[in-house]
Amino acid sequence: MSDLTVAVVGATGAVGRVMRDILAERSFPVGELRLMASERSAGTVLSTGFGGIEVEDLATADPTGVDIALFSAGGDRSREYAPKFAEAGAIVVDNSSAFRMDPEVPLVVADVNNEDAFKHNGIIANPNCTTMVLMMAVAPLHRAAGLEGMVAMSYQSVSGTGNSAITELREQVDWFAKTPRALIDGGWEEPHHTVFTRPIGWNVLAFAGNEVENGYTDEEMKLQNESRKILDVPNLLVEPTCVRVPTVVGHGIAASLWFRDPVTPEQAAKLIDEAPGVQVWADKTATPLDSAGIDDVLVSRIRPTLGESGGISLWAVGDNLRKGAALNTIQIAELFL
Repeated sequence: MSDLTVAVVGATGAVGRVMRDILAERSFPVGELRLMASERSAGTVLSTGFGGIEVEDLATADPTGVDIALFSAGGDRSREYAPKFAEAGAIVVDNSSAFRMDPEVPLVVADVNNEDAFKHNGIIANPNCTTMVLMMAVAPLHRAAGLEGMVAMSYQSVSGTGNSAITELREQVDWFAKTPRALIDGGWEEPHHTVFTRPIGWNVLAFAGNEVENGYTDEEMKLQNESRKILDVPNLLVEPTCVRVPTVVGHGIAASLWFRDPVTPEQAAKLIDEAPGVQVWADKTATPLDSAGIDDVLVSRIRPTLGESGGISLWAVGDNLRKGAALNTIQIAELFL
C-alpha cells in the first residue's frame, strides 16, 4: 500500500513531534502528510521528513480523503473530532484516554494484542504510556503462565504531561540551584509552577494524575483497567501507585507479578528477551536515560518474589514519547499496510 494520506492531529505537541519523526524514520508510505493542531498553531510551517508542511486548524480541517489519522490532541478534542474522521473513512488511532475503556473500541499494544486492532469500527485506542511499558514486559509472561495479580509502582517522567511540564522541571532545577543549601537544611522558597501542584525540581510527587476515587488517581486506575482489557483478564488483581519523578523522558515501573503457574527468573528472562520490542538487561540496571530515544522497552532486575513463591519482581523502563505513545500509534497503523 502506498500514497496514503496521513493526518497527525496534535502535530505541534511533544508526542506529535515524535510522530512526525517516526513516520519518516520507518519509511511509512505517506503520499500526503497533513498536520493539524489548534487555531493558535494554524499557519505554522513545520519541517518534516516529507518537507515543510503548514499546520491546519483542526476545527475547520476537512477530513475527507484521510486514510489514517494519528491523534494526540487530548481527550476532549479526540471525543469531538475522531468520530468525524472515522465517519469520513479514516482509520483513527487515538493516543488519548477518550476511547480506551469503550467496549466497542480495541485497546492495542503492538506486539502484544495485534489481533484486537482488526476488530475496530473506525477508531483504535492507544493505551496509557505507563501501561504500555509494563505490558511489553508482562505479556510474554502472561502468555506462558497466566497472570493473576500484580503490584505495580510507576516512576513517570514529566514529558508524560507535555512540553510545558518539561519546561517547568528545567526552570525549577535552575531555581533551586540558586540556594542549594536549602535542599539540605530546608527553608526553600516555593518555585513558580503552573503544571504540577507541588515542586517537581529535585523532588518526587507520589501523586501522578488527578484524584478520582478512594484516594487513587486516574493514572493509577488506567494501570488497572487498561491492563485488564489488553490482557483480556477482567478480574486481574492490580495494586497501583503512580509517582512523578524529575526525569525528562522514560517511564519506569517496578512490578511484582503472580501467575497461575510458577515462573523462575531464568524462565522469565528468556520469555521476555525472546519477545519483540523488549530487551533484558542482565548485567546492569536500565534507567530512563537509557530508554530515551529508542524503540525497545528495557527490563532488568528480574528476581523471585520474597513472600509468595513462584512470582516475579522486575523493573521495566521505556521512552514514553516513543513506545509509550507515538511509536505504538504508528505500529498500529502499520498493521493495516
